[in-house]
Amino acid sequence: MEAELGEKLRRLRLNKNIDQQTLAARAGISVRALRNLESGQGSSVNTLLRVLRTLGRESWLQTIAPVPTINPLTLTRAAKPRLRASQKRKPQKKD
Repeated sequence: MEAELGEKLRRLRLNKNIDQQTLAARAGISVRALRNLESGQGSSVNTLLRVLRTLGRESWLQTIAPVPTINPLTLTRAAKPRLRASQKRKPQKKD
């Protein structure tokens, strides 16, 4: 997974026509740290965040842990209680 993420970052950098030295300088990290990140050889979360911000891809982080918009527990509290099958049903009126 680290190698795949690093490859995606490398492709994004190349698509933006930025070399490693320039990206590292803009992100405030060393070229070695960027190489490690792109090659999947381990990196810190801080390095990843700096590179993502510099490349304008902070939105990638939203896919990792999206904030839920609906709490499933509130749905169960608001649901009507289920009728048991053993209860007698009222006879329906015939028209």
